[in-house]
Amino acid sequence: MPTPTSRLSELGIPLPAPPKPAGSYAPVVVEGGRAFVSGQVVVEDGRALHPGLVGAEVDPATAKELARRATLQGLSALADALGSLDRVRRVLRVAVYVASAPGFTRQHEVANGATELLIAVFGENGRPARVAMGAAALPLNAPVEVELLVATD
Repeated sequence: MPTPTSRLSELGIPLPAPPKPAGSYAPVVVEGGRAFVSGQVVVEDGRALHPGLVGAEVDPATAKELARRATLQGLSALADALGSLDRVRRVLRVAVYVASAPGFTRQHEVANGATELLIAVFGENGRPARVAMGAAALPLNAPVEVELLVATD
């Protein structure tokens, strides 16, 4: 079975630089064999990429890609905190928050951007329990925010 690090390489997926906190919180907290990754939004030049509500200003396909990119940021934060993604034994839970226009009910499709990536990198150990939740608004007017909980060695 390939390691998560080798799997990323095989897939041709580079990790972005670890995100810097934009407030008074830790990007990752490791405790008791688990690592909790703070919510990740995709930001460029200090602004949310593709700001707005999904189903109005942001189409679901773009939001799904943002969920994937936010998950990559979370994996980068994990790699930084743990020293290597190869210390992740299992992805336990992913929460995907979707800033949703009234009547938008396809949050689960947006969340697939996160879970499909996790399964590609970690195999069946990357298939998490999941929350796909609509929100009225997210920080920086981001359309998607992703948080992770993993079991570590």
